[in-house]
Amino acid sequence: MLIGIIGAPNKGKSTIFSALTMASAEIADYPFTTIKPNLGVAYATRQCVEKELHVKCKPRNGLCINGVREIPINITDVAGLVPDAHLGKGMGNQFLSDLAGASAFIQVVDLSGKTDIHGNAGEGYDPAEEVLAVRKEVALWLAGIIVKHKGALSKRNDGEKALVETLTGFGLKDAQVRKAAEACGLGTSQIAWDEKEAYAFADKLLAISKPTVVAANKLDMANPEALERLRKKLDGYTVIGCSGAVELALRKAAAGGIIDYAPGSAGFEVKREVGAEQKKALDYMSDFVKKNGGTGVQEVIDTVVFKELKEIVVYPVEDENKYTDHFGNVLPDALLVTKGSKAVDLAEAIHSDLAKGMLYAIDAKKKLRVAKDYALTDNDVLRIVSAAK
Repeated sequence: MLIGIIGAPNKGKSTIFSALTMASAEIADYPFTTIKPNLGVAYATRQCVEKELHVKCKPRNGLCINGVREIPINITDVAGLVPDAHLGKGMGNQFLSDLAGASAFIQVVDLSGKTDIHGNAGEGYDPAEEVLAVRKEVALWLAGIIVKHKGALSKRNDGEKALVETLTGFGLKDAQVRKAAEACGLGTSQIAWDEKEAYAFADKLLAISKPTVVAANKLDMANPEALERLRKKLDGYTVIGCSGAVELALRKAAAGGIIDYAPGSAGFEVKREVGAEQKKALDYMSDFVKKNGGTGVQEVIDTVVFKELKEIVVYPVEDENKYTDHFGNVLPDALLVTKGSKAVDLAEAIHSDLAKGMLYAIDAKKKLRVAKDYALTDNDVLRIVSAAK
């Protein structure tokens, strides 16, 4: 899974990336700070199943802090997108190519309205226009690829497969292409769509295959009514108010041992004496997270993973009685699988040979045998029984 952080220049994308990953990314209040994509690991959070099972887990992947499991997610922050990027303006096609493999997008906008679509400072700009403009650019880019390959597409009867191959690297499925085409009233045999039809298809395909959560950044600098106004304008989008700057400051303070802070929390504990300026900053951030129920940054990533991508968490084990692997680690792995996946899909995620030789699985909670086509549910703990060693 790869989540792409997108948006117009100078909206705080790199700040949110750094907050989510604690990786180094250049941050500045001018356009095109990011040239090459930043790649890192963020963490989706869920209540761990350890409490339900009355055990203490020992993760191999991610962490578990105070009963909250942190599950690693690949994330990328790409260069800012400007109008006519599909024609090569700004970082243009590089931007679009960098995000092609993402499963979903987090679009960062400046809720305070103090930067325009090009990333230049000002006042009174509408962040809703940024969301629509970025979506349009990506759709135009996709439509351009389709029109460019119309000659080859028009010769094939298997249009769904042909489009998946043409848009290679975009991670599409035949069913997504079919659904988007049907929604636009377009046939997929011998495709010869004009530019308008290709754009309508591309726009619908984006909505189906690349869900987008809008991170309304700089909530701490915005007018109180700005968030609700943006949500009304972007009906159909999930919009979450957040402050990347506050989240990054809190994570750095926690890493430095100044505070005890868990991402997503609506509060923190100061662990040692600080100077007057630091205390003033900590008091400000404390008031902000209490008022808003957190900084919103962790909520953004969790919403993308669990709501938009419809992922669930499953724990594979080798001992269904002790919930351990063969090293004795309790609940060692928390794996994300898409809702609707089967037990054999979990086996495939662990190792293809395990899936090929799979006989059945054991529900470790109920101590019951389940078939390969058992539909996984959230927080399942399963042992895969396979002829493969």
